[in-house]
Amino acid sequence: MDASSKEEEEEEDRAFTNISLADDTDHSSRILYPRHRSLLPKMMNADMDAVDAENQVELEEKTRLINQVLELQHTLEDLSARVDAVKEENLKLKSENQVLGQYIENLMSASSVFQTTDTKSKRK
Repeated sequence: MDASSKEEEEEEDRAFTNISLADDTDHSSRILYPRHRSLLPKMMNADMDAVDAENQVELEEKTRLINQVLELQHTLEDLSARVDAVKEENLKLKSENQVLGQYIENLMSASSVFQTTDTKSKRK
């Protein structure tokens, strides 16, 4: 074997694993399969693509959840503001009812129609 063919064979041996189909040592019957080392970067790239796709899906899900949380926070703020407004209105109406109740009592006490008369004691 000359130096250049030996060099080529060594280069092939680095990139491929030799699996012989026969027990003879004839190099013409060799089938060459790629070694795992040469597939490793491709597998890593495929794995990285899968991880990137998974990360993208995760990121989209997180973004969707964050938007949903923000929307719920705004809804909660709106509801809280509405509850505060209703409480304020309720207090105002209670105050007005007290004033009206006091006014009606004053009118009834001033009117002779609503004066209590003790008719039972007069009849006896």
